[in-house]
Amino acid sequence: MTSKTTILLAEDEPALGLIIKESLETRGFKVLLCENGESAYTVYKKEQPKLLILDVMMPKKDGFTLAKEIRMEDNSIPIIFLTAKSQTQDVVEGFTIGGNDYLKKPFSMEELIVRINSLLNRSKLQKTSEVLKIGSFTFNFPRQTLQFKEEKSEQLTHREAHLLFHLIKNKNEVLERSLILNKLWGNDDFFNARSMDVFITKLRKKLKLDESIQIVNVRGFGYKLIC
Repeated sequence: MTSKTTILLAEDEPALGLIIKESLETRGFKVLLCENGESAYTVYKKEQPKLLILDVMMPKKDGFTLAKEIRMEDNSIPIIFLTAKSQTQDVVEGFTIGGNDYLKKPFSMEELIVRINSLLNRSKLQKTSEVLKIGSFTFNFPRQTLQFKEEKSEQLTHREAHLLFHLIKNKNEVLERSLILNKLWGNDDFFNARSMDVFITKLRKKLKLDESIQIVNVRGFGYKLIC
């Protein structure tokens, strides 16, 4: 028996949330329903779903804020926004944050199903080839390996890999110190900040084989990967 694909649904309208949940479950999905952004983030961390359906307007934490936080940890999980808003700037903001699709209420369940299946299929293809290039290095994020030219790949720790991933994704831009500390360490206190400095030093040593790559400290703000 194949395992069901887990979907996290964050919707603060109880009736609509239940309708969507039951409809998706009849199609063979496992649905985790949350009524606000804070509980949705907790469930996301615990259950690691394969796709997110987020209502934009939610109490405690809205869908856009939730998506921003999740994108700091996972750049590939598909996100569909649900909203009653239809203004162009709202749609643009949703895609800029990292949303993959946008459905305006009211919508048909069949349309939602089609979009879910399309994103899941696309996600499978992307994950099989999630390899990033940085200078003369090849970084395989899923396998957490770093390879210089044709040399043997070096295994990274989980935290090294995630820190490098965020640096590369924000290449030539400042990666805010407090933001990445909260995402990878849980908070931005002094001791975690010192720990992050250690990991930055480790990454600098690993990347020094390519002189075109630098990780610079932007005092008071964070770090910038220059290539």
